[in-house]
Amino acid sequence: MILTDAELERYARHIVLREVGGAGQARLAAAHVCVVGAGGIGSPVIQYLAAAGVGRLSVIDDDRIELSNLQRQTLFGTEDLGQSKAEIASRAVARLNPHVSITVHQVRIDPANAAGLVGGMDVVVDGTDNFATRLAVADAALAARVPLVAAAVGEFEGQLGVFRGWEADKPCYRCFVGQDPERPDRSCADTGVLGALTGVVGSLAALEAIRAITGFGEDSAGKLLLIDTLALRFRTLLLPKDPGCPACGG
Repeated sequence: MILTDAELERYARHIVLREVGGAGQARLAAAHVCVVGAGGIGSPVIQYLAAAGVGRLSVIDDDRIELSNLQRQTLFGTEDLGQSKAEIASRAVARLNPHVSITVHQVRIDPANAAGLVGGMDVVVDGTDNFATRLAVADAALAARVPLVAAAVGEFEGQLGVFRGWEADKPCYRCFVGQDPERPDRSCADTGVLGALTGVVGSLAALEAIRAITGFGEDSAGKLLLIDTLALRFRTLLLPKDPGCPACGG
């Protein structure tokens, strides 16, 4: 893909990075990333992927904007209350970068529709807040062999992982969380969440999507980043592949 003069200037700070360069920027321009959830994590993901020049974004979210969202969901303002998160996200992308096309799906992703929404993507970023949805996204990404960037937050803690479970030495999401789709969820409405933390985790999720496309630095698949903002502590754990995992084992 040939970048225009305007794109060369827009992405100059990427292009001068030896690990990205013009070739990496062209890969971003040719990429298609699916962002599941346009909330606290999805807001910075969408903003930074659009700013980075990812050529196509698909955003999946069926919610509407509520006043309690505005403490952390930075895509939206008071004037957007009651409107579709996905539609307002689309308008924000159009303002940010005319070189990025965006498709919105105002649906709740589930096992019945996940394969059709995830298939054919270069990366899937999941920032949803319930276990059943995360499993549906993860299973579809595994089946389609699409790298999954999974991010979550709660109170003062965040976590981030990259999963490519179809590879012999890499775990899938179910290797990490287990097989119980009925485990109880505790939403941020129940427990609270520090608004700025969603920005940190969402920005790191965007970074990992860019890494997956351009290949800069060390491979993050099979690692789990844990963030504790009460202690300002970051830890990285290695996640083993479960040989007995029914999703990717064997």
